[in-house]
Amino acid sequence: MKPMKYPPINPKFPHFLHGGDYNPDQWKHTPEVWDEDMRLMKLAHCNVMSVGIFSWASLEPEEGKFEFGWLDTIMDKLAENGIYAILATPSGARPAWLAAKYPEVLRVLPNRVRILFGGRHNHCYTSPVYREKTRLINQKLAERYKDHPALLAWHVSNEYGGECHCELCQQAFREWLKKKYDNDLDKLNRAWWTGFWSHTYTDWDQIQSPAPHGEGSIHGLNLDWKRFVTHQTIEFMKNEIAPLREITPNVPVTTNFMGTYTGLNYWKFAPELDVISWDNYPRWHGEEPDWELAYKVAFVHDINRSLKGGKPFMLMESTPSMTNWQPVAKLKRPGMHLLSSIQAVAHGSDTVQYFQWRKSRGCVEKFHGAVVDHCGHENTRVFRDVAEVGKVLEKLDPIIGTTVRPEVAIIYDWENRWAIDDAQGPRREKKDYLLTCQSHYRPFWENGVPVDVIDMDCDFSGYKLLVAPMLYMVRPGVAERIEKFVEEGGTFVTTYWSGIVDENDLCFLGGFPGPLRKVTGIWSEEIDALYDHDVNHVVLKDDNPLGLKGEYEARELCDLIHAETAEVLATYKSDFYAGRPALTVNSFGKGKAYYIAFRNNGDFLTDFYGALIRELNLKRAVDTELPQGVTAQMRTDGERVFVFILNFVPEERQVDLKDMRFKDMITGEDITGRISLPPYGVKILERL
Repeated sequence: MKPMKYPPINPKFPHFLHGGDYNPDQWKHTPEVWDEDMRLMKLAHCNVMSVGIFSWASLEPEEGKFEFGWLDTIMDKLAENGIYAILATPSGARPAWLAAKYPEVLRVLPNRVRILFGGRHNHCYTSPVYREKTRLINQKLAERYKDHPALLAWHVSNEYGGECHCELCQQAFREWLKKKYDNDLDKLNRAWWTGFWSHTYTDWDQIQSPAPHGEGSIHGLNLDWKRFVTHQTIEFMKNEIAPLREITPNVPVTTNFMGTYTGLNYWKFAPELDVISWDNYPRWHGEEPDWELAYKVAFVHDINRSLKGGKPFMLMESTPSMTNWQPVAKLKRPGMHLLSSIQAVAHGSDTVQYFQWRKSRGCVEKFHGAVVDHCGHENTRVFRDVAEVGKVLEKLDPIIGTTVRPEVAIIYDWENRWAIDDAQGPRREKKDYLLTCQSHYRPFWENGVPVDVIDMDCDFSGYKLLVAPMLYMVRPGVAERIEKFVEEGGTFVTTYWSGIVDENDLCFLGGFPGPLRKVTGIWSEEIDALYDHDVNHVVLKDDNPLGLKGEYEARELCDLIHAETAEVLATYKSDFYAGRPALTVNSFGKGKAYYIAFRNNGDFLTDFYGALIRELNLKRAVDTELPQGVTAQMRTDGERVFVFILNFVPEERQVDLKDMRFKDMITGEDITGRISLPPYGVKILERL
């Protein structure tokens, strides 16, 4: 059984971590700034700093010449002031001497052009030279600081991403393919369906990574290349981690993810890390209402909690004010900084951290938000907002290590997204796999129902409800596990564009939804793609078991299905498929499987999942109706229950807690009945 409470990230500091990315090497020539930083960190109620993320040139200014004096001073100052260090390995940006002497470390783009020195994250993950140089400097860091009182965790590299197409990577890709396909080129050709356009390979050396001026039409190749990029990045990361684990076995290791970044499959990274961390940069107050953006952010928080089975994660980066790389650098409105920070905690983070602590004087990030602005003092609105977060976190120690065990899981699968994005149809645009998954997540967020966001290889057995929107790819064994889940009493929901291809992106034969046909009880004959101005409608059957009434819009995609063993709950209203099934349910063993054949507006999903929430009696953070824009989330250790009520609208909202009794963890007062939440307001409660 999974635990309800986990140890702190590092037992030497069993509290919420609050701090940011700290770049003291940018201020080596004005060391008085370092002392001022220490004073300000304490005023901001910060207790941790991520140090050395891009410091390679300062740590090794010449090959083999290491200069740790400045970092010694910083580590000592942090320790003397009761502040901890998340010490980074500097592989995210290599020094100029390394690129000049060893050009093989520089990345080759898909067009086969090797890039020049500059930027960051532009290195080859395969290069033996780069692996050796990163291993060496990581070893030096671990040896030097293994016993330092400030060392709390390792921050390995920074935002791994991108891919290299050099000859070293091409050869490594071929070796990876040989291993995967048992050194059998015929097996690869069959898996990739290379008879198409006469693209059959007759020698391993003929295989190249996808290129804009070369191969791009073999979907099996495209998928395997993405899998290889994930594999090779993990191998590089493991090479980085090895000396850290050997020298500091009790210091936890993490690397910061980038939300739903499509370039890497984070589920493959998770087993190699002690704790998950991610960088969160929403565009608050922008093109969509904040509450709509909030559920999309919550979805990603829940992915990061789910990556290690419910273990608390780290919010490694967020901005205390604004970014400088988004189209519009809009400031967080009053209240939003605390709200967005506590949102991460509500969904399982045991940290709130920022990029950056102090604004850089020059270069591309000099206008990115920071705790300390160019004015250099604490008398700013942003600094006060940050200090407020720190004070709140100091009151939340009982929440450290707690989690939630949802009864609902939504499948959002990286490989499935790769395949959908690569598919040439049924629409070239607005396939919207991520947005669709988030749209199915929204009704649970609105009702305060906790959700895990998992991939298709996870265990389904602990859930009451499993939702798999657009499960286009079905890997081996997945359909069988879904059937078992439903047979044993689970409820399964899937949609149009599911059960189409296998793990090689080859279409299933015998009728869609392929291996899901038995459990859903339907046959999908064809799918109609609508233009943006087109609209059909779906009409609910009278007395349907969900109690839904009336009709709903159908847009963009309409699956034309036949009910085989399934019961029809709704039908299309118009066009040549009027009267055909649009929503079905199939009784299967002790459970049920629903098939939603049409893409819909939020009103249908609100009503549909509202009915399932009631029918399945799904656990909610608070058993009350929540106004639009307000959500409730929960964490628990199995005995104590902590509830977060979050208002993501710029107006006051009221929530009726009825006769439930809570203690306000910030004020200490007892709470019951109707409560008011100010604009962008937060309540953190313990159930009594």
